[in-house]
Amino acid sequence: MSLIVTISGSPSAGSRTGQLTEQIGATLLGEGFEVRGINVRDLSPQDLIYGTGESPAVRAALQLVAQADGLIVSTPIYKASYTGVLKSFLDLLPQFGLAGKVVLPVATGGTLAHVLAIDYGLRPVLLALGAQHVVTGLFILDKLIERQAGGAVRLDPEIQTRLDVVVADFALSLRSLAARNALFAGTGGLRQAG
Repeated sequence: MSLIVTISGSPSAGSRTGQLTEQIGATLLGEGFEVRGINVRDLSPQDLIYGTGESPAVRAALQLVAQADGLIVSTPIYKASYTGVLKSFLDLLPQFGLAGKVVLPVATGGTLAHVLAIDYGLRPVLLALGAQHVVTGLFILDKLIERQAGGAVRLDPEIQTRLDVVVADFALSLRSLAARNALFAGTGGLRQAG
């Protein structure tokens, strides 16, 4: 079973971004994946600001990322960029800390002016960290996310359909990577000719 780790980069408690991330995780859990979550806002601010990674919670979060097969990285967009708290966490990862992983970026924001923030801001960082494959992400306007009782969210139907497509692509990519890795392991890796 593949391990998916959700990383919510919202600095606000009870944010739409965090709730949406939990809902995506629950969907994937229902599809047979193991899902664990990291809320970056709950980690030691001192570790994040000074880049030390010393606290047990930060060390555990970094270990969880290392063990993951796939990541969902979500963030609200402020001033045309993903959050500083998310950047601080990503900066604690080793240089190729996302090597061999499939990543789904998800962003929320108040205006369509931020729609390219995933492609121009977040995706390059994920690739620089060595992500095996960054699937097509999704930007969702805040006003299309309706909070529900119990921490769930309801999306505009068109956006829900688009989210279902990117989550299905992520799941398929993760399963394909797992199958390829199993095949590679089953053949004993590369064999020398002769």
